[in-house]
Amino acid sequence: MSEPSSIALDRRSFIKAGAALAGSLIIDFAIPLGECPAFAQTAPAPFAPNAFIRIDRQGVVTLVMPMVEMGQGVYTAMAMLLAEELEVGLDHVRLEHAPPDDALYANAILQSQTTGLSSTIRAFWIPLRQAGAVARSMLIAAAAKQWSVDGNSCQAQRGAVVHAASSRRLTYGELVDMAATLPIPVRDSVVLKPLDAMSLIGTSAKRIEGPEKVNGRTEFGIDVRLPGMKIAAIAVSPVLGGRATQVDERAALAVRGVRQVVNIDEAVAVVADHMWAARKGLKAAAIQWDDGPNASVEMTTIVGQLEEAARHPGAVARNEGDADKALAGAAQRLDAVYQMPFLAHAAMEPMNCTVHYAKDGCDIWLGTQAPTRTQSMVAELTGLPKTAIRIHNHFLGGGFGRRLDTDGTLLAVKVARNVDGPVKVVWSREEDIRHGMYRPYYYDRVSAGLDANGHPIAWTHRIVGSSVMARYVPSLFKDGLEFDVIDSAAETPYAFPNMRVEYVRVEPPGIQTAFWRGVGLTHNVFVVESFIDELAHAAKQDPFLYRKAHAVNPRALAVLTLAAEKADWGTTLPARRGRGISLQFAFGSYSSTVVEVEVALDGSIKVHRIVCAADCGIVVNPDTLAAQFEGGTLFGLTAALYGAITLKNGRVEQSNFHDYRPMRMNECPVVEMHLVKSTEAPGGVGETPTSAIAPAVTNAIFAATGVRIRTLPIDPALLKSSNPGTKEVRP
Repeated sequence: MSEPSSIALDRRSFIKAGAALAGSLIIDFAIPLGECPAFAQTAPAPFAPNAFIRIDRQGVVTLVMPMVEMGQGVYTAMAMLLAEELEVGLDHVRLEHAPPDDALYANAILQSQTTGLSSTIRAFWIPLRQAGAVARSMLIAAAAKQWSVDGNSCQAQRGAVVHAASSRRLTYGELVDMAATLPIPVRDSVVLKPLDAMSLIGTSAKRIEGPEKVNGRTEFGIDVRLPGMKIAAIAVSPVLGGRATQVDERAALAVRGVRQVVNIDEAVAVVADHMWAARKGLKAAAIQWDDGPNASVEMTTIVGQLEEAARHPGAVARNEGDADKALAGAAQRLDAVYQMPFLAHAAMEPMNCTVHYAKDGCDIWLGTQAPTRTQSMVAELTGLPKTAIRIHNHFLGGGFGRRLDTDGTLLAVKVARNVDGPVKVVWSREEDIRHGMYRPYYYDRVSAGLDANGHPIAWTHRIVGSSVMARYVPSLFKDGLEFDVIDSAAETPYAFPNMRVEYVRVEPPGIQTAFWRGVGLTHNVFVVESFIDELAHAAKQDPFLYRKAHAVNPRALAVLTLAAEKADWGTTLPARRGRGISLQFAFGSYSSTVVEVEVALDGSIKVHRIVCAADCGIVVNPDTLAAQFEGGTLFGLTAALYGAITLKNGRVEQSNFHDYRPMRMNECPVVEMHLVKSTEAPGGVGETPTSAIAPAVTNAIFAATGVRIRTLPIDPALLKSSNPGTKEVRP
C-alpha cells in the first residue's frame, strides 16, 4: 500500500501549511520530566541529525517534544511516529520538552509552537517520521561504511543495524560517532515506510507517561518546588477593567507567614511562606475595588446587543445561488434563532505560574500550550530580550484552550517583579472560574426553504458573536471574517443549491473570549445539526434518512450509516425516550454521534447511551483516539446540560463546581466508539467529539418530548410534563 505523499493540513484558505522540520541542532536546554525512565534526561549526544532527535552512545533515543501533553496522549503518539521510522521500540525513547523556538518547532498548521486546533498529529505526521527516517538512513550508512558493504544490504532492526549476509550487528549506540560525521540527507529524499509495513503505528501502545501519572511523579506546573520559593494567592478585580482602591496591608502582614502584599492595580497578591498563610492574608487584606466602566453589565445587555446586531447583514462567508429568491419561492419556510452561552474551561489544575524575575532575565515554570507566544508577551511586558525569558514547560492538568492565553503568566510576572526570589502565583478555583477567558456567546439566525417534496432549496445562516481569532492573531481577521468563527457553517456536510452564510462581529463588554476546545464549530455544529433536524421534521422524514439523502461526502455517509447501525436506529423505544443524531466534519475528521435519552416528567434528563462513529484517517493509536472521543464527548455533554457563565453587575456569577458543575461519575453513560478504517491522512480528534454531542442530545429530546431546544444549556423546566403526542415519528 502506498504512502500518501502529503497531508491536507488546511481546510480553509486562511491558514497555509509551512515547513515544520528544521535543520540540525544539538539541544542542550531541557526540562527534566521526572525520574521515570521514559523521561530521564540523557547526557549530550554526538548524534543529533535534526532538532527532534538525539541518540547517545548507550543507544537511548531522546525525542525533543515540540508539543505539550495535557491528557490527549500526544507524547505517546509522537513517540510512535518517530519510533516507527527509526526502528526502535517505545521503550528506547525518552522525552524532554523543547525550548520555545518557532524556527525549529513550529506546528505547520498554526505556524507557531502551539498545541491546539487538534493539529499535533496532522502537523507532525510527515515531519516527525521524516526525522526518524533521516536518522535511520544515517545509522545504516554508518554501519555500511564501517563494514565496507553496500548500504542496501543492511537493515535497521530494533535499535540496531544488521547485515544478514555476514550475520553482523551493531547497535545504534555503537554507530552514533560514525553517523555524526556523515552528511545529513535532505528530508524529502528519505523513503518513509508504507502503511502495510508499519508495526507500531495503528497499535494501542501503552501511554509513555502513564507510569509517572500512576505513581504520582508527574510534575504539573502547580507542583513546582524551588529553593527559597514563596507562594502567592491572588485576587483579580471582580469586574473586568476594575482596580483595587483600598488594601489593608497591615492586617495582611499580621498573618503569620505572610511576607508582603503586592498591588498591581487589576489584582492584589499576598506573598507568604505557604498557601494557607497567603490565603488567610488575602482575606485579611479586605480589598475594596473600583469596578470601572463595566460595573453595570448584565446578561440582558449582552444578549440585547447580539440580538440587535443579528438584524443587520454581516460579512459574507459563502454566497451561492440566490438564497433570498429561493426562500421567497419555497413551498415551506423555516426560521429559527439559536443561542449558546459563555463557557469556562474549568480545568482540574487551576491557573498557576512560578516566576523568578531578575534584572537580566526571567525564569518561568508553568504549563502552557503556547510557549513562544508566552515568551514574546513576557518580553514585551518586561522589556527584556526574548532570549532572557526562559520557559520551563510542564504537563498541563487540562488545557482546553485556556492555556493558549498568557493573562495568568503576565499577572505572575508583574507580581514577581516585586518579590525577591522565586514566587509561585496560584489562583483559587473561584478566581479561575470568575476571571477566565470564555467561549463566546453566540446568537445565530437561520432560515431554510423546502420544496414540495421536503428537499432543502435555500439555507441562510447569520452568525453573531465575538471573534477570538481577531484578538489572538489579528492578521487572520480580514474583510470582517476569519476561519474559526465560520468553521462548520460555511462548509457543512450537506448540499444546498442556494446558500448564504454571514458573520457579524460583536465584542461583548465586561468579558474576555478565548478558545474553548474548539470554538466556531462548537456552536456551528449545534446550529446546523439542530436545524437539519427541524427540516427533517417539517418534511415528515426520519432524521437519519434525511441526512443520508442530503449528505454529499462518501466519508460522511459512511460514519453516519455506521453510527445509526450500531445505535440500533429505528428500533422501538419506551415513552419519553428518544434517539438523536448528528453529523460533522471537523479538524480533518468525519464523525457521527447518536444519543439515546430519557426525559422524566419533572424535566430531568438521563442519557442512556452514546454511540460515536468516526473516520479520522490513519489512526496512530486506536486506544488514545477512543479515549479522546470518550473524554471530549463527556466534556461537550457537560456543557450542553449544565454549562453557562453569566454576568450580573459586571461580575461573573459562577464560582466553583457547585454552580458551574461538571458531569458526575454516576451520570456518565458509556461512550461506544466505532472507527471506519481509512488510509487518508490523519485528522484531529482532541476537539472533534466536543461539538457533536449537544445537537445529538437536543435532537433526542425532541424525539422524546416534541420540545425543540434552541438555547443551551438545556433548561429542564421546558421539559416538564411535555406532551409526547406532539413529537415527530420516533426514530
